[in-house]
Amino acid sequence: MSIGFIAFHYPRAEHFEEFIDRTRQMGDVMRSTPGFLSGGCWTTATPDGDSVVTACHFESQEALQAAMAAARGLGPVVAFDEREQRPREIHTLLPQFQLTR
Repeated sequence: MSIGFIAFHYPRAEHFEEFIDRTRQMGDVMRSTPGFLSGGCWTTATPDGDSVVTACHFESQEALQAAMAAARGLGPVVAFDEREQRPREIHTLLPQFQLTR
């Protein structure tokens, strides 16, 4: 069964572009792991400032876990720190149906 992953990040304004680069680095690692299907990064305006939303789709829970383990090797790239104004919101997504063109 495939599985999704979505994370909402809230970088401080002065670290916004740096944070986009951090998500790109993490995405490169995830993309290189077996079982990765797709992923991307989006930004959105919120009442508290801009947020960064990352989402990935994997073949299985095991593939997601392997990608997360590989990404942890990036150290400060994935660590929550003072560059973020509030804690991240991270969710695992179980499939119900998928729309494709």
